[in-house]
Amino acid sequence: MFYRLGRFSVVHRRVVVALWLLVLLASVPIIPRLTDVLEVGGFSNDSTEAARARALLEEQLPTYSSSVLVVIFESPSDSLTAFDPQFAAEADAALARISEIPEVSGALRFQDNPRQISGDGDTAYTLLNLSFSNEESQRLMPEVRERLGDSALQITLAGGPAFYEDVERISEQDLRRAEVIAIPFALLALVLVFGSLVGALVPLVVGGLSVAAVLGVLYVVAGQVDMSIFVLNLTTMLGLGLAIDYSLFMTSRFREELRQRDVEEAVAVTTGTAGRAVFFSGLTVLIGLSGLTLFDFMFLRSVGVAGVLVVSVAVLGALTLLPAVLGFVGTNIDRLRLYRPRETHSADEGRQFWARLAEWVMAHPWRVFLPTLALLIALGLPFLHVRVSSPDATILPLSVDSRQGFETLRREFGDGEISPIVVALDMGGPVNSPANLAALQRFTDTFSADERIQRIDSIVTLDPRISLAQYSMLYRDPTAFPDPYIGAAWQQLAHEQTTMVLVFTRGLSGGDESKAVLHDIRAYDWSAGATLPTDSSGDPTGDAGGVTMLVDGGTAEIVDVVNEMYSEFPRVAAVIVLATYLVLLFLFRSVILPLKAILMNVLSIVASYGALVFIFQDGHFSHLLGFEALGYVEASLPILMFCVLFGLSMDYEVFLLSRVREAYLQSGDNRASVASGLQQSGRIITGAALIVVVVTVSFVSAEIVLVKALGLGIAIAVLLDATIVRALLVPATMRLLGNVNWWLPAPLRKVLPKREFEH
Repeated sequence: MFYRLGRFSVVHRRVVVALWLLVLLASVPIIPRLTDVLEVGGFSNDSTEAARARALLEEQLPTYSSSVLVVIFESPSDSLTAFDPQFAAEADAALARISEIPEVSGALRFQDNPRQISGDGDTAYTLLNLSFSNEESQRLMPEVRERLGDSALQITLAGGPAFYEDVERISEQDLRRAEVIAIPFALLALVLVFGSLVGALVPLVVGGLSVAAVLGVLYVVAGQVDMSIFVLNLTTMLGLGLAIDYSLFMTSRFREELRQRDVEEAVAVTTGTAGRAVFFSGLTVLIGLSGLTLFDFMFLRSVGVAGVLVVSVAVLGALTLLPAVLGFVGTNIDRLRLYRPRETHSADEGRQFWARLAEWVMAHPWRVFLPTLALLIALGLPFLHVRVSSPDATILPLSVDSRQGFETLRREFGDGEISPIVVALDMGGPVNSPANLAALQRFTDTFSADERIQRIDSIVTLDPRISLAQYSMLYRDPTAFPDPYIGAAWQQLAHEQTTMVLVFTRGLSGGDESKAVLHDIRAYDWSAGATLPTDSSGDPTGDAGGVTMLVDGGTAEIVDVVNEMYSEFPRVAAVIVLATYLVLLFLFRSVILPLKAILMNVLSIVASYGALVFIFQDGHFSHLLGFEALGYVEASLPILMFCVLFGLSMDYEVFLLSRVREAYLQSGDNRASVASGLQQSGRIITGAALIVVVVTVSFVSAEIVLVKALGLGIAIAVLLDATIVRALLVPATMRLLGNVNWWLPAPLRKVLPKREFEH
């Protein structure tokens, strides 16, 4: 089938190239508009308790909004404070212009809540409620900034909408910077592999066309389903790497075949051998990436969808466009030679580097296997103290507004002011009943005494001088409050039978202390000590036993997202591993080889996990790489890396073992076949891995730490896999297992196709 596809593509090369150029022409106008249909966020879903708490508050509290823009005002001089009329007038003038935007649904000014003024009075903030979600509200930020205009105060925007706007803008800048770095270095790597400019340009051109086609298809798909903005970076990173890799493997094989065949036959044989390997290699990568579509998180799911598109187009380009291009290039593949690389096939292969290395390893298998295994395990050890968390403004550089606002709030108001724990309560009856007010006060009193908590905002904690009996009198008629401050608090925090309690911890939302407070809040027993108030006759005046509590806020979101992601991860990983095993079982007709390949993959992935913790959580090399240590690993990164790397590492394993299998079928000698397979594939696989490393390392230049970590993590894993694992561990294990490598039980011999895989 692959031979026929190659012959068809080269015979009808004008038609094939014309069709791909049409796809390119259709894609070019819409690629610049791709960011308009992509979403920011997607790190949560509607099934978590935090999301259900938000839904309850949005439905029951008229003034509540989950999308809050924080407008921070700072005095330009020490002589002007937030308590001065001029400061307030300047702030109100700016807010008045913003409030004209229809999507601004309400405001909580610092003049109405003194807790929103810093201790020294030179900083204050106002909360603006927006009618859209954080992801949608970020589209309003350009208009908000324009309406702010000039002011005597220094104004900074923070909060979810500002954060998501900065994420989108910085992501686009990161992508352009990475492309500028990746493409020239990829070309240089290809020149080193082929020695000629024409040979190097063919994979690069095919790779570029494939990426353009993927981005065009992505625009269409994103118009139908929600897709994350981060798929842009991953699409370019993987698309360029895979498309060039596959083209490199096939172009290399084409150069071999040209020595003994005419151009059209060489193209057909190349597609029938290397093209078949590309197809199955792409299938293993696709299996890994498609596992992401099983997660109920838009961010992971959209990366999975984009990954499937990337692999599909890369393989399709390698099997159709590349044969057509090779048909046009023909014997000119080595034109514009810059240097002559050492040939990998000679009369005495035993003297070649890769064969000599394999022979040496197999002569001392235990001496190589044990230290190499120990090294990979040691590299993975830092992962034992991993802390996973969801992203916040700390993933952005200090140069952007939302990060600066985040740091200002931390400095002036404390870490806990940024994202309180939001307790949503359905009291099962009127909030202002004496029984419910008593239950609410028991709850707030319990946690107010906790030294981990800075303060609690609720309708029964407005002033420590007000007693429970006085609160009952004040809230008796919610339509007529005697004090405007009391009325504003009720309007913000309560309505009918629903109320909200804000718990401000002393630490950041992702800290262990805040997570412990969240755990204690969720474990609170509302029925304990529920002594009901009584009237003058001694009868109970209400019922406090029907309270329903849901908890939201930054801490709750982090805990819920991490718990749900990692409750799904084992199932997804099992599906990926099983599917990959079955594909390799079919491919190599061996029970042992697929299992060994999977274990090799896991070792390189675990080692890259350790590097991720060592660098981005612990902060080693942070100055060199240009970032601040997060103190945690972003929750989705280990999952993303597993799904991406499991397929990508298997890619090289397939090419190596296919050569080994081909040699074993000819000689029946396990040791000789390993040396021959490594010799024939060594330089090309090294070149292919070098290109993936170059492309992914270019994303280390990204300013968003999440993208930087993903690029470096993939690069480290591929580098380890293409050097230590493939050059040392694989030959050592192949030698130790001997002919057991090729064991296939008799029942499976009858079931599996008898046609052998040919490289």
